[in-house]
Amino acid sequence: MMNPSRRLVLGAAAGFLTTSSIPSFAQSTFPTRSIRLVVPFPPGGSTDVAARTMAERLSNEFGQPVIVENRPGAGTTIAAANVAASAADGHTLLITGTISHASAAALYANLQYDPIKSFEAVGFVTESPFLLVVNSTSPYRSVQDLIQAARAQQGAITYSSSGNGAAPHLITELMGRSAGVRFLHIPYKGVGPALNALLANEVQFTVADTGAVPHIAGGRLRALSVLSANPSSMVANVAGLSASGIRDVDISSNLGILAPAGTPAAILDRLNSSLNRALAQDEIKAKLSGLGQMAVPRPRADFQNTLTNDVRRYAAVVKEAGIRID
Repeated sequence: MMNPSRRLVLGAAAGFLTTSSIPSFAQSTFPTRSIRLVVPFPPGGSTDVAARTMAERLSNEFGQPVIVENRPGAGTTIAAANVAASAADGHTLLITGTISHASAAALYANLQYDPIKSFEAVGFVTESPFLLVVNSTSPYRSVQDLIQAARAQQGAITYSSSGNGAAPHLITELMGRSAGVRFLHIPYKGVGPALNALLANEVQFTVADTGAVPHIAGGRLRALSVLSANPSSMVANVAGLSASGIRDVDISSNLGILAPAGTPAAILDRLNSSLNRALAQDEIKAKLSGLGQMAVPRPRADFQNTLTNDVRRYAAVVKEAGIRID
């Protein structure tokens, strides 16, 4: 007959081996079916194309289809709420921009999820610059020219954005507060109309993504700066914002992937390693570069830290500027 103490030791050891094998088992068996990659924008935009580029590569990696599902509306909150309410098993993911995701809690009074607590970071996908641009006929040839004019005419210098509470709106408010000036916000319904307003000289400047680069190259717009502290390799001959004396604003457009809260760490690690392998491939980097985006394979923790910092940053901007979603 087995000694009782020996039986206890063996039982404890068996329990340890069983539970300690769960992470590796989850990682080795994931995924067990198709993965849903939810995009908070309509088909055809840069986020959607980036998502489809990654979905194709990850489908090959996993041996299971990665299906892109577009759920636009209410900023990015409809898509985010759908993913937050999904099973935490790694088979439903959200691809989204950090600014729109992080600012949602401050902008929407009755949000159905928490931008941090309802999700787990999978990893970054891309980074691209925001640009401060004026019409080529503008008298402003530098950021300092613009700031000096705004100081002389507080609240009179106009800028366009893709909508109330959109990233260009928040970024411009942040920049204005850093420089001690106020601008006059003119919201439009979308990125295209906001850029067209500048092209038509309806406003005096805007914050744009790399979609403005062809207009800069064609001589219709002038880039005063990127909104990151240092120059970006994605746009040639454009200074970083620190060169203008604004040293506490360092912003890029980041795209990343999130999973529902409670997704096992082993599955998140598998997703991150597969994502980073895809992003390191020359073919993928070239496709993303064609969208004006740079692949950024990085650890999960980096994406989590960026989101946490952005929630704090944009909550302050929204409160100080009194921004409300219509």
